Amino acid sequence: MKTIKNNAWILAACVLLVLQTAGAQSPSRVGTTAASFLEIGYGPAGCAMGDAYVSIANDISSMYWNPGGLSYMEQSSVIFSYQPWLVDINTIFTAAGIVVPNIGTFAVGLIGVDYGEMKVTSVEMQQGTGETFFASDYAFNVSYAKKLARWFGFGATAKYIRSTIWHTSAHAMALDLGVLIETSFFSATGREENGLKIGMSLSNYGTKMQYSGIDLLNSVDISPNEAGNYKDSKASFDTDEWDIPLIFRVGVSVQPIVSTYQTLTLGADALHVNNNNETVNLGAEYMFNVPGLGKIFLRGGYRALFLEDSEFGTTFGCGVLKHFMGNSGIQFDYAYRNVGILGTVNSFGLNLLF
Repeated sequence: MKTIKNNAWILAACVLLVLQTAGAQSPSRVGTTAASFLEIGYGPAGCAMGDAYVSIANDISSMYWNPGGLSYMEQSSVIFSYQPWLVDINTIFTAAGIVVPNIGTFAVGLIGVDYGEMKVTSVEMQQGTGETFFASDYAFNVSYAKKLARWFGFGATAKYIRSTIWHTSAHAMALDLGVLIETSFFSATGREENGLKIGMSLSNYGTKMQYSGIDLLNSVDISPNEAGNYKDSKASFDTDEWDIPLIFRVGVSVQPIVSTYQTLTLGADALHVNNNNETVNLGAEYMFNVPGLGKIFLRGGYRALFLEDSEFGTTFGCGVLKHFMGNSGIQFDYAYRNVGILGTVNSFGLNLLF
């Protein structure tokens, strides 16, 4: 009885730690950062769970959610995820990770965003000049993670970020850090891998972005009222520097049901960002093992709880994992997200294990 009471107090403290963030609303800084594509969320398993994945991620998608989770990977893997975003924007996330026994996990990844083809307009020709341009963003990631103890994993990701609009571009360098801790509290089996997990990550700690390029060049007459050779003086617009989205995540998860044929996982994350107020994400995953078929996952969640004027909300998804001889396997995941008046978003992922 004493153990049960102690566990109840620990769980209550963890839940309060996650939910306390929602009560500390600071002045909103919406629209004050560049490279917003870094906040979308990548990997359909985590997206289907309402982005409440920082303490759950233990596969190759951990590169985005929490690099500390890479240290818990048991197999090398490759993932490709496609996510059509809003207003005909397309995003991809692909990564590969290799597990080296007693050394750690090494991984590389790419996030890419294609905004499509758009018309060039001007004040005089607002319907278009006949020209078109393209815009795109991408982030190239390199990660390393290692278990420093049986119950503690640490990971880091270095990333190069670039944004391009026609002939104008900006770039930045950033670092992600993360830890994942396993405990035996609330474990249905007594093992740490089935107990309370605590995850923390800091994403996109890096330099500012400033756009430059030939599209910012112009010719001006610096002395229009004087005769001389000033008519074609070269000038360039000096753009401001912008921060990139800095995201601090802390989360907890538990598995109240664990058996050979089924597992239920519940998670909650609190987020502190530099361009908006604090928020909370909630998620759940039910896995059942079907002999001869593989593992089937049903997921659901809610993103941006307590955030005022948020268009995000309910999420859900599913997945199937099939193992073959030699312990290789293939996993397919799907996620659906409701974005309010902006519509819905679907994402698809294929994960190869070897």
